Amino acid sequence: MALKIQYSSYNLECGTDEAGRGCLAGPVTAAAVILPPTFENILLNDSKQLSEKKRYLLKPIIENQSVSFGIQHIFETEIDSINILNASIKAMQGSISQLRPEPEYIIVDGNRFKPYQSIPHTAIVKGDSKYLSIAAASVLAKTYRDDYMLKIHDEFPMYNWKQNKGYPTKEHRAAIEKYGVTKYHRKSFRLLPQQYKLDV
Repeated sequence: MALKIQYSSYNLECGTDEAGRGCLAGPVTAAAVILPPTFENILLNDSKQLSEKKRYLLKPIIENQSVSFGIQHIFETEIDSINILNASIKAMQGSISQLRPEPEYIIVDGNRFKPYQSIPHTAIVKGDSKYLSIAAASVLAKTYRDDYMLKIHDEFPMYNWKQNKGYPTKEHRAAIEKYGVTKYHRKSFRLLPQQYKLDV
């Protein structure tokens, strides 16, 4: 099914999405994108449906052809302090705050959001597979977060973040069990299955 360009009747509508919500390490990263009404791209889809190669192919296209885009990381200590849902929403709002011109309407992937300023918004379940601006935001959030995880991988290569990007893979959990936690791990998350005891 072809993705739609617009949800509302406003000209300046932005889509927003986040990446990394379920990870054990690293930030939750959000992007917001305003696309021009003429934008077309046959490749663009929900970032989870795209190969890494396609995401990185789309990244400069979205950046160059969008009216505006913003990126926001919220890091581990803040995630631990305000919880992952609030951190995700804060990241999305932070990315929206960078948009120039300011959007007149916000469409959000998922079912939870808090009003941002006085801009009307709609949360859309699976919005990243329905609307181009949310799909574009999902691609930017994922690629910017992946780039960050590649950078910190060099500091702690034993966790193989360049491969798992901080998600709870067996390999990642085995490394946590063996080496303990780093400053990049989310201490409020269950880092190991219950049968293991972890000193944080």
